[in-house]
Amino acid sequence: MITDATRQALDGLRDLNMIKWYAIPLLAIVLYVYAREIKEARKNGDWNAVFAGVTLFGADFLNETVNGWIMHLSGRSALWTTPGDTALRVMVGWNIEIIFMFLIAGIIFYHSLSENRTRTEMWAWAVAFAAFCVFVECLLNMGGHLVWEYPFWERTFWGVWLIFFFGYFAFFCWIILVITRKTTKAKLAIIGGLYAVPAIMNILALGLLGWRY
Repeated sequence: MITDATRQALDGLRDLNMIKWYAIPLLAIVLYVYAREIKEARKNGDWNAVFAGVTLFGADFLNETVNGWIMHLSGRSALWTTPGDTALRVMVGWNIEIIFMFLIAGIIFYHSLSENRTRTEMWAWAVAFAAFCVFVECLLNMGGHLVWEYPFWERTFWGVWLIFFFGYFAFFCWIILVITRKTTKAKLAIIGGLYAVPAIMNILALGLLGWRY
């Protein structure tokens, strides 16, 4: 039996009537950030900032897709749901506000690195960013905006570590993997694979099987 939070998250799912006007300036901000980064990349030939942005978003896309599969296959709940008010709920645990944030989070991470970008520095920043994200997520959970259902995914010692590693640290690991490749072809191959997996999963589940998450 599905939980109340899941039922609320499914209500209005991908309903365009839910769109609110504040989503438009948020979209403009995201587009501006990418326009600036692409302009710089064209001048200096360094596309790593853009790659970092789309890589982190791709990792989140994969996580949210897996989360949706968990909801459907369990018949009860995803690991996390976002049942509260939103400008648009795209999946049970993914809304437009989260999407816009993750679209630029990878770029923020990249610009936190120094010009040298040693591996030690990158891993240190990855830990710091992941820890901060978990802190914010715990606040959202405490406020009822992000609902956790399962005992292994909650504000306990082991639960927080699980969220840290699989919820966020993995995102920054993907970025480090991409930006440390020597060729653009290798970077694009990783990014393409990262997007291909959730794309296929969603085509299969939402398009062919008619699942709803």
